[in-house]
Amino acid sequence: MPEDISEESLWCPSCQRSFPPTLSTIRCPSDHLLDVHPPLGNLTGEQWRILFDQRLASPIGLNRSGVWRYRELITPVDVDTTVTFPEGNTPLIASAPVAAWADIDGLALKHEGLNPTGSFKDRGMTAGVTRAKRFGAGVVACASTGNTAASLAAYAAMGGLEAVVLLPAGNVSPGKLAQARAYGARTVSVRGDFDRCLALVQAAGESLDLYLLNSINPYRIAGQQTIVLELLQQLRWAVPDWITFPAGNLGNTAAFGQALRLAHRLGIIDRVPRLAAVQAAGAAPFAHSFTGGFGDLVPVEADTIATAIRIGNPASYSRGVRAIRHTNGVVIDVDDADILAAKSVIDRAGIGCEPASAAAVAGARSLRRTGIIGAGDTVVAVLTGHLLKEPDTFAGSGSGDTVEIGDRLEELVAVLDGPSRRSPGP
Repeated sequence: MPEDISEESLWCPSCQRSFPPTLSTIRCPSDHLLDVHPPLGNLTGEQWRILFDQRLASPIGLNRSGVWRYRELITPVDVDTTVTFPEGNTPLIASAPVAAWADIDGLALKHEGLNPTGSFKDRGMTAGVTRAKRFGAGVVACASTGNTAASLAAYAAMGGLEAVVLLPAGNVSPGKLAQARAYGARTVSVRGDFDRCLALVQAAGESLDLYLLNSINPYRIAGQQTIVLELLQQLRWAVPDWITFPAGNLGNTAAFGQALRLAHRLGIIDRVPRLAAVQAAGAAPFAHSFTGGFGDLVPVEADTIATAIRIGNPASYSRGVRAIRHTNGVVIDVDDADILAAKSVIDRAGIGCEPASAAAVAGARSLRRTGIIGAGDTVVAVLTGHLLKEPDTFAGSGSGDTVEIGDRLEELVAVLDGPSRRSPGP
């Protein structure tokens, strides 16, 4: 990172150069992705913690947002142009059944599916759409497997901007597509996968003057850093040993690494937890690269039930590598059967999540079984999306098929008192 400065800049970690923020600045001249570097001031770590804790207790204005509560670490604020629901404030949940299944007593779940549109994307989108509005953008756009589309459409509508989303034909949950349409986005179905959609929307952005809000946008990443900042605050600034999370396009990998690097640098935390990025086995180019010592990334044709991470050529690869290296982290993959098994446990614990989210818990269990996560380690697994994002994917997590009966009491008694009735608890 550059030395602290009085005005916001965009920083290229590869070139070690700063650039002024503009509507068209997404990459440096060498095509590397950029990070937001806000003016940070000179508070001590204790002063930062006190400031954020005071705002947590305040119901006023931007302090209600689990993103803008940390605004000095994101981007300078203009209250009149900040587009907020508010978002964030998602719970940190201790669940005995999930912890027992993963064999990790110190496991907690950070449920980002309880954001306004049902996924973590809202944290990045409030920052991205806010910046788009300040830049004077008229149209914002993204490629998406569903969650980004829903979030972009909602925040664009709140901000009075037009939204365009490109989605891979036949590979988007109807619920996610319905969200994007309901919020008024122009939806375009592309005969191709997510990676092709992203390439197409980037080309369209250059020729049609669209402001791109995929995770290659530095403000998206800045907003998503608050997932980590908020979970640390919920732990009273105690640092867990591990943070596990699903990994697709690697935006969260980059965001988490940046948040931890910044929090440690400012003295907000005294050490850095290890990151564990978890990919689906059918969409695991990052995991394969990690196994090979982070040599060249080899894109794959993604195939997994976890549609939110069904990405074969992650755009934030270089940023993800930096995050894993900085935190002494790991990257693993788990197969769809393990993802569905984890989802079943999470669902039956009364928490629920979409399939991609369950990869975080499946990955934690795998790392515990191999001894990489120790018996006494504390772990936060990030659930990225709500159960109702993909309501048709139950994977045995429900209580069986729905039984239809008539309206007579005898029929109901026969069903409820039959051999499948569960024994009452102690």
